[in-house]
Amino acid sequence: MKRRLSLAGQLLALQVVIICVVLVGVAAVTVAQSTKRAAETEGRRAQAVAETLANSQALRTAIQPRGSVLSDAALTYVRVAAEQSRSTSGSDSVVVALPDRTVLASADPAELGGRYDVGESPVLEGRGWTGVRERDDAHYAVAMAPVLSDEGATLGFVAVRRPQPSVLDGLAAAAPNLLTYLGLASGIGIVGSLLVARRVKRQTLGLEPAEIAGLVEHRDAMLHGIREGVVGLDPRGRVTLVNDEAIRLLRIPGDALGRELGELGVGEEVREALLHGDEERDRVVASAGRVLVVNRLPISSRGRPIGSVTTLRDRTELLELRRELDLTRHVTDTLRAQAHEFSNRLHTIAGLIELGEAEEAVRFVHRVSSSRSQFSGVVTAAVQDPSVAALLIAKASQAVELGVELRVDDDSELPALPDELSSDVATVVGNLVDNALDAAAASAQRWVEVSLGLVDGEVEVVVRDSGDGVPPGMEKEVFRRGVSTKSGAHGERGIGLSLVHLVCTRRGGEATASTDGGSTFTARLPAEPTLVVS
Repeated sequence: MKRRLSLAGQLLALQVVIICVVLVGVAAVTVAQSTKRAAETEGRRAQAVAETLANSQALRTAIQPRGSVLSDAALTYVRVAAEQSRSTSGSDSVVVALPDRTVLASADPAELGGRYDVGESPVLEGRGWTGVRERDDAHYAVAMAPVLSDEGATLGFVAVRRPQPSVLDGLAAAAPNLLTYLGLASGIGIVGSLLVARRVKRQTLGLEPAEIAGLVEHRDAMLHGIREGVVGLDPRGRVTLVNDEAIRLLRIPGDALGRELGELGVGEEVREALLHGDEERDRVVASAGRVLVVNRLPISSRGRPIGSVTTLRDRTELLELRRELDLTRHVTDTLRAQAHEFSNRLHTIAGLIELGEAEEAVRFVHRVSSSRSQFSGVVTAAVQDPSVAALLIAKASQAVELGVELRVDDDSELPALPDELSSDVATVVGNLVDNALDAAAASAQRWVEVSLGLVDGEVEVVVRDSGDGVPPGMEKEVFRRGVSTKSGAHGERGIGLSLVHLVCTRRGGEATASTDGGSTFTARLPAEPTLVVS
């Protein structure tokens, strides 16, 4: 398997590539500028040599016309002067020619007596010229200067040719500097790459890019594969992480990343659970008609808070099942209590008969029947809903078994309710009464009072008892699952009140607790609920 470069190796390779590209560019610019400057320098030198020789009085005298041809002495001087000028200046060629372009002196014997090609040069018009010409695949700087008489007439001209440096010559000249730059840049690049790689690895906890990519892929697969909703938030409340299940449960847009919860339309209760407080365990909130269990964990790095991660579990179906099981439990407990009560009464009647106290047995039966009928009459007069009324009558037997007086407030007035609402109210009443009976049974006065009514479109259930009341500061905590005020509470304790809170919250209502000579629990359920939406 081919081994990949480490992060430091990748950064170093990138730095080397960048340095090489920059150096190639710098070399190209440097060579081009050097070649251009050299050409200009050679042109100026050629021009200086040509003008110096052309302005020589001896040369003007030598080529001054004295007939049809120059004397041998004059021609010799011209050639000697041209050769001295060429050798002294280091030029490639120095040519002296007459106005008719006849070459008098040249380093190339083949040019002597021939016609010199002036090209586009205006030297025959008495003006100097400098330019570049190509010969034998090489470029030369050429300068031409006219030889003028004292009267300004053109006596001839001098042409000087000097070789221009090639690109390779320019590159060779710049090579020492380029190598120096390459060494310095490479050293700086290597040190910089190592420092950057060290800093990046420290920020990535020592992971290489391939490992980070693998973690991201695994994280995405895990997030979108689990059945629980996951939401990550930064300290400003912006979404940094969200999976498909959380989007479904909270009913937020799919492009939630980087946006705040308020902007996404998340309800106030859910926002409070996601944003505020320290660690949260199994907090119940309502969102979009669903009951969600929230677990929030703040996250910090090097002692600095960087946000939080929250998991969301849908407990709506579990709530429905729990409610049905709770109703079944109420029926079972009530039947058990009634069976125990009837058994005791039958034993009492049988004992009276065996003792021959027939009249006392009859009075006992009338007394029991009267008490039962009286309570049933109070309940049916105040509560028109059959399910709730039957539950209260059944709870009376359980109260008798515990030695607690169960009574219905005189101001109670509850009409018949729709099936779903009736079931929710029965769940709330059953759990609150059970909780109150347990509290009252441990007190001296031993009473529980239930008040039911329809107030401002809400079913209001108030259950008071003679117990010790809710400890200060726990008015909200008692509705959390697993929290109980009973001494030694453990196991399945703390479920009834949490179920009451779930039922009320899901319908858009609320459940509260207070202490005033005992516990007072108030539950409100909208008669026509508008399910909580986020």
